[in-house]
Amino acid sequence: MEKNKYKKLAILGDGAWGTTLASVASKNGHSVVLWSNFPDYLDELDRTRENRIYMPGVKISKGIIFEKNLEKVIVDANIIIFAIPSKFFRDVAKKIKQSGVSLKGKVFVNVSKGIEQKTLMRMTEILKQELGQVKTAVLSGPTIAIEVARELPALIVAASRDKKISKELQEVFSNDYFRVYTSSDVVGVEMGGPLKNIIAVVAGISDGLGFGSNSKAAILSRGIVEIQRLGQAMGAKKKTFSGLAGLGDLSTTCISPDSRNRTFGERIGRGEKMNDIVSSTSAIIEGATTTEAIYELSRKYKVEMPITEQVYNILYKNKNPRQAMIDLMTRERKSE
Repeated sequence: MEKNKYKKLAILGDGAWGTTLASVASKNGHSVVLWSNFPDYLDELDRTRENRIYMPGVKISKGIIFEKNLEKVIVDANIIIFAIPSKFFRDVAKKIKQSGVSLKGKVFVNVSKGIEQKTLMRMTEILKQELGQVKTAVLSGPTIAIEVARELPALIVAASRDKKISKELQEVFSNDYFRVYTSSDVVGVEMGGPLKNIIAVVAGISDGLGFGSNSKAAILSRGIVEIQRLGQAMGAKKKTFSGLAGLGDLSTTCISPDSRNRTFGERIGRGEKMNDIVSSTSAIIEGATTTEAIYELSRKYKVEMPITEQVYNILYKNKNPRQAMIDLMTRERKSE
């Protein structure tokens, strides 16, 4: 880490992951201020020291400061963590631009696992489009928030084209239960998250239909092939998808009972409709909101993604989930 060992972090977002990363950084000795677009909820977080909506039962570190004024949050921050769902991501970036605060020397880190639906842009692309040539990075991997909050061992990847930035993030967040690796493959690490969410939805559908472990294994193994195909077409390195941000994140999200995307898929498999499920929870289900974007990306880059195509048909074309799985099983026979 640089001369000044302890950093000033701004965490933007009051969800499970934003709260968890704030706690990790605070416990590591860094100064942490958390901002949310919902000021009343910030008051509750400050008063109860518990994120009852997203992380019930987990106490929030006393060192974390909650601040409603975005300008105050970012003005002194060295590192700004965007724990903002993809559909609200650009709006927050615009607010920062409009604040007039100097962004020189600040590092902006995306931890959202989504794609902007209208533009098909990655989150760091949005940051640069809205904020100019700022320093950016991605933090992603197999990290179910509640497990990290309970200090269960977890590994993650910090990716930046600037090795100094990825190394700095490694130093900021690493401790005895949270290990950070570094990478220069921003596209691969950033695309691994939204891509695996779609495969996790299929894994959940498989569970909802009552299929077994063989089916789940098939979905994971063929799913990673689709992820690699599109990722490489977009400029990512193939090996990235064999690591934490690819296979690691995919495995966790497809298997964990705490995975929102897998659970969403399970409910779809049991016959519920997407809009009903989304409206029944306050949590953002990125797999539901980015499926259309990934489907459009597969068409843009002319990449064959049969699993993604079937998820798109289920969610947006009202296709029967069981029939979709049958259609996947009866595709043209070919070599692996």
